[in-house]
Amino acid sequence: MSQERRFSFEFFPTKTDAGHEKLLNVARQLAGYNPDFFSCTYGAGGSTRDRTLNTVLQLESEVKVPAAPHLSCVGDSKADLRALLTQYQDAGIKRIVALRGDLPSGMGMASGELRHANDLVEFIRAETGSHFHIEVAAYPEMHPQAHSFEDDIKNFVRKANAGADSAITQYFFNADSYFYFVERVQKLGVNIPIVPGIMPITNYSKLARFSDACGAEIPRWVRKQLEAYGDDVTSIQKFGEEVITRMCEQLLDGGAPGLHFYTLNQAEASLAVWNNLKLPR
Repeated sequence: MSQERRFSFEFFPTKTDAGHEKLLNVARQLAGYNPDFFSCTYGAGGSTRDRTLNTVLQLESEVKVPAAPHLSCVGDSKADLRALLTQYQDAGIKRIVALRGDLPSGMGMASGELRHANDLVEFIRAETGSHFHIEVAAYPEMHPQAHSFEDDIKNFVRKANAGADSAITQYFFNADSYFYFVERVQKLGVNIPIVPGIMPITNYSKLARFSDACGAEIPRWVRKQLEAYGDDVTSIQKFGEEVITRMCEQLLDGGAPGLHFYTLNQAEASLAVWNNLKLPR
């Protein structure tokens, strides 16, 4: 396992040409910091398949930063997945983020030939060998649909044993939850790098909505302080920058193998933390 830390940024594909051009401009700005890669999300049930593909290809060819598409198995057939993998291979893409994926609105249960993320990892390995570096997701505070923390740990171990090279976590605001998760899976023999996912704090209402949906716990003291600022955007952003910078310092000091920033297609908040940490460019 490499001891070098890696730093990356995540985007989501946009619905408009103007949004897409903004995404590329943000990516060009972040490219100046020499990240290891950019990742690009994949909508529920493959709903952004073409936009994800096009965004990834442009990030790789025009912005000149390695790109890692998300790939999920919910709602996709093996033939669909095989075709996408071939396109990515032909384009020189070397990294995939393999996920079960979210269920589209109105879909009561998972569809598609592959039902779980470990199935997708096994499929990618069977189809492409060692061509792709495969990332999987990790949930330090438990996946919101998991039956228990123990079940969620076992699910992660299955993904790692299926052939994953490394993992990116759901965002969190408590460094101890990350270290405890890593300690637990290492005791079960999993030693792949697990990179913390970092969500900058810029808008309290959106953050609370995201966090409630994905099961990320906002500590009470952070929530109460953000609520106290009301509509004072400047104070929210300044406080958020301090909280996230301090947590990232804890993570890196404690041995985390890097950081993965959820940018929400914005550069400023992530770069503020990056610069506070004095990360290399």
